Amino acid sequence: MTEADTATAPYRRERARNADDANELVGPPVLEQGFKVKALRDVRNDGTYPGRPVGDFLIREGDVGYVISIGTYLQMYYIYAVDFYEKRVVVGMRSRELEVIDAHCNDPQ
Repeated sequence: MTEADTATAPYRRERARNADDANELVGPPVLEQGFKVKALRDVRNDGTYPGRPVGDFLIREGDVGYVISIGTYLQMYYIYAVDFYEKRVVVGMRSRELEVIDAHCNDPQ
């Protein structure tokens, strides 16, 4: 791909695995179910989200959601399913892509 091609590409796909990354699964997840979080970057459909065109924005930086489940990817990373309720979309994200707003929002009063 030439420099001109990357400038006109609808989105940039990041590498899934980096040789410098540490295995996150040796420790507990950073986030827990019920945490209120904010997206630190835009997320576009890479073709894995049904019913939306490839390259379409699923969420924008600053959108707020709740962690609804925790899974793993490539036996190396935690993936957090985040329900962005205002956008009516659930997106899988890494902890580095999220900022905790309220860790105690679902605690019993």
